[in-house]
Amino acid sequence: MKAIIPVAGFGTRMRPHTWNVPKVLMNVAGKPMLDHIMDDLIEAGVTGVTFIVGFLGDEIEKHIRATYPKIETNFVVQKEMLGLGHAISLGKKYHQKDKDLLIILGDTIVRADFKKLFKSKHTELGVREVEDPRRFGVVKLDAKGNISGMVEKPKDPPTNLAIVGVYKINDPALLFKGLDHIIKKDIRTAKEIQLTDALAWMLEKGHVMRPFAIDGWLDCGKPETLFETNAAILAESPKAVQAGYRKRYREAVIIPPVFIGDGVELAGAVIGPNAVLGKGTKVSNAVVRDSIIGENATIANAVLKDSLVGDDAVVEGTAASLNVTSTSVCKY
Repeated sequence: MKAIIPVAGFGTRMRPHTWNVPKVLMNVAGKPMLDHIMDDLIEAGVTGVTFIVGFLGDEIEKHIRATYPKIETNFVVQKEMLGLGHAISLGKKYHQKDKDLLIILGDTIVRADFKKLFKSKHTELGVREVEDPRRFGVVKLDAKGNISGMVEKPKDPPTNLAIVGVYKINDPALLFKGLDHIIKKDIRTAKEIQLTDALAWMLEKGHVMRPFAIDGWLDCGKPETLFETNAAILAESPKAVQAGYRKRYREAVIIPPVFIGDGVELAGAVIGPNAVLGKGTKVSNAVVRDSIIGENATIANAVLKDSLVGDDAVVEGTAASLNVTSTSVCKY
């Protein structure tokens, strides 16, 4: 199975961090959010990935080539942000002759049985039941349970099945024909070339699509959802790992679940719950909970909650919720 992962967004809701770090490389539960996706896909059998990159795309390429050297990779630059459909169309050169193709968004971590999905002979769209479908794109179903249409943010939702950004296409050539069609005709929704419009074109051609239930949908698009996703993934950490942190730092108070990187130094610290400390970070006389701290940061005489602190940053003498980018110095 081959995959396309679009990662060209500017990540404006995660600024100031995304001025110098691609959103998909931001840390969640101890590693970049993109690595969570890659590890799941590789375990399920994905052997090659095309990344659609944009701003800071060279950083993504550098990271992927170093972290996943055995995976076949392509990097295509989306020079204009014209929509998800346009982004996917840029992968045509590499995937129009594939038997199957997976498309998955680079800023949403999902929990799904990918091995089961890959065995399906049909095109399947990942969906999840939501309480208020009016905020999402949702699928329509026919009497057989197949997808008969898609509606973006409907006032009167036909179902409560939201589209969650996972698409397994069993006829990539037809998908790219659909994308070529809507681009040539300049068919846009909300001023963008949308993937859903190409999928709707495929349905009009009689292509069969089925819904595929997603077990978990962990959004990383903005700070508040990043904290929620961080907590959810940390909660999956084995008890033995958490016990190991407590054993390593006997003079600190560790409240699981947490992630503590290599070379972290703790003195008079209370860490957790739901705290991430990047490698080489130093925390002294401080409390850090529900926060993500980058690598080689220094936290002293502080109480931090719901905070994002970048690599090499210094925070001293405060009790706050902070959003501090890399190399910042915040002394109060």
